[in-house]
Amino acid sequence: MEESILEKHESPFERGANVIKRFLRTLPGTPGVYRMLDANEQVLYVGKAKNLKKRVISYTKATGQSARIMRMVSLTHAMEFVSTHTEVEALLLEANLIKKLKPRYNIILRDDKSFPYILITSDHEWPQITKHRGGRSKKGEYFGPFASAGAVNETLATFQRLFPLRSCSDSDFETRTRPCLQYQIKRCSAPCVDRISQEDYQVVVEEARAFLSGKSHELQKRLAQKMQSASDELDFEQAAVLRDRLKAMAHIQSKQTINLPNIDEVDVIAAHQEGGQTCVQVFFIRSGQNLGNRAHYPTHTREEGPEDILSAFIGQFYDSRPAPKNIWVSHMPIESELLAEALSIAAEKKISLSTPKRGPKKEMLEHAILNARGALSRRMAENATQRQLLEAVGTLFEMKETPRRIEVYDNSHISGTHQVGALIVAGPEGFDKKGYRKFNIKDAALTPGDDYGMMREVLTRRFSRLQKEDPDKQGETSGSRELWPDLVLVDGGLGQLNAAIDVFKDLGIKDVVLAGIAKGPDRNAGRERFFVPGKPPFSLPEKDPTLYFLQRLRDEVHHFAITTHRAKRSKAIGKSPLDEIQGIGGKRKKALLNHFGSAKGVESAALADLEEVEGVSKTLAQTIFDFFHEES
Repeated sequence: MEESILEKHESPFERGANVIKRFLRTLPGTPGVYRMLDANEQVLYVGKAKNLKKRVISYTKATGQSARIMRMVSLTHAMEFVSTHTEVEALLLEANLIKKLKPRYNIILRDDKSFPYILITSDHEWPQITKHRGGRSKKGEYFGPFASAGAVNETLATFQRLFPLRSCSDSDFETRTRPCLQYQIKRCSAPCVDRISQEDYQVVVEEARAFLSGKSHELQKRLAQKMQSASDELDFEQAAVLRDRLKAMAHIQSKQTINLPNIDEVDVIAAHQEGGQTCVQVFFIRSGQNLGNRAHYPTHTREEGPEDILSAFIGQFYDSRPAPKNIWVSHMPIESELLAEALSIAAEKKISLSTPKRGPKKEMLEHAILNARGALSRRMAENATQRQLLEAVGTLFEMKETPRRIEVYDNSHISGTHQVGALIVAGPEGFDKKGYRKFNIKDAALTPGDDYGMMREVLTRRFSRLQKEDPDKQGETSGSRELWPDLVLVDGGLGQLNAAIDVFKDLGIKDVVLAGIAKGPDRNAGRERFFVPGKPPFSLPEKDPTLYFLQRLRDEVHHFAITTHRAKRSKAIGKSPLDEIQGIGGKRKKALLNHFGSAKGVESAALADLEEVEGVSKTLAQTIFDFFHEES
């Protein structure tokens, strides 16, 4: 009894520290990774340690802890551990788990899309040049990474005028009987129909590899000599072709070439902090060419400096992509030697982390820092405007606080068919595309085209799931990191709003503000009417910035709903009744359609005619016939 009374007087930190102490008895003093879990078994934090026992015991001390660590320990209800052979292995596993689990208290690289490459294949006698993104499963040489799809597309468009290699797939290549449009616009040499010899094509392939490998100046000299020779021999047509290739080469070089002597490959990573936010700018330099840059905005607390952020960023950034030989950083990451060793093991080559102090290298780094500062300033200005609009919305709907997350709902269908619901999300950073959701309407008892019933189903499914996954409204849910909205806006009038009110009453939700937005007379934009529970409908002045903002939200969810509906409808249109018959695969389906001309022809075919189709046995023919004539 006395022990239970003492437990009641424990502070949240003491309770969390006692949870952690229970694990210390069996914890080894070896390298490894630890995870701290909350009451819902969601991961709060992932960390690595050279000595697990020493690292974990530090969390049990109340003195010298930051506010962030105190909060984290207070929420800890359990821990999980993975032992590793070395600290380097622990660091690599830590980066992988942070990317996968996205714990609330870790520094997280949010934008982790793969980067595009240019690929010259080597598994075909006529190599193909193409854009590639994702795993390197196809045989060939990869050149990049490029910062964006736009950058690689622009390079490829110019590049194919310079080196007219095929870009078509192997299947298209094998079936062509005459040159395609790419040949007509001089972006392909049409090897598919023997417009170029194998020997001459391989010369173009080698020239393309040389250019992408940074040997463009040598190639330029050779092409210039060939052009002069062709001109001397009065072969002006060939000389003009070589002249155009030299122009295209100069165009690419003027945009990409930079002066970094003796540097084959380097990523330049610069961080700039301001107002509690950080922008990390990454420039890709390969073979003396600038392949573009991309800005990242990792999530972190105000307590973490650029050294901490770059350490976490670099570990996650190179977790699923190859690191270059050189990485230049604006701030040396914490445990930089360990990080370089881990990257070297993962890349199977020596990786160097450094901060250039002089010359062109330092100028390149300063250029990246300047870009990071500018990108963060623009983002903060955009966010300031967004915050002002959110404040205005909060005032309009008499909310206690400025909304941080607005969810907008709409439905779409045509005469009650292919019914779908849609949800879009907006917050301080604009539209949150990762939070968008689509709902296929499942209620079979629903009258087709019942907009109110559709809205009830969508909201019930959404919020009953949210109650289950995040009942205490901690902010994150299992893997999805969904948040409870502060404001729910439904596209429609009083009927849709009443449907939302009924759902919230049934689920016992009281602290989410509800509102409806409907187009005014004649569905004119600018004359929208707003509906709020317990108040008469109202409108805003036509040029009110808040009205424009709410219109954008409504238009975004409407567009998303329509797009989702069209995709569902197109999928249904493309589906054949033959797909539903057991035993009919792609090959037999093709044979049936070729024999009878259409699915309708198969449906009306006699049993004897079905048996005549190649690959269709008597048993399968009977199955097909019964499928279409079951009722009769």
